[in-house]
Amino acid sequence: MPEETKTKKYIYAKGARKSSTAQARLYEGGKGGVEVNGLKLKEYFKTQALQDVFLSPLKLTSHLKDLDVTVKVHSGGQQGQADACRHAISRALILLDKELRPALKAEGFLTRDPRVKERKKPGLKGARKAPQWSKR
Repeated sequence: MPEETKTKKYIYAKGARKSSTAQARLYEGGKGGVEVNGLKLKEYFKTQALQDVFLSPLKLTSHLKDLDVTVKVHSGGQQGQADACRHAISRALILLDKELRPALKAEGFLTRDPRVKERKKPGLKGARKAPQWSKR
């Protein structure tokens, strides 16, 4: 990411998925640079599927080449982090242009996916599996 980008004004938004949280900054007038936790997108998210999830809101709204994006993401696994980044970028795009909301909402990018791992309960082997029942 060029140094002049660090001093520009930006649009900021947060996103989350499972236990991952992401903070996205969109810089207007950029050249399409993407940085995740100080690394290039392809260095951080190595698989094409995760890169596609990350970039999907930008591709949908045709802002892939005219915005610079920096994201700080932590906790959780790779898929949860990619989904959290997508959520944060989508929220930031709405702050940039309110007209993008219907398209992003239709794709489900604005909904915070609430599914998290269920906790283990006392007396059970996992969250729900009980020990084998014995009649006598």
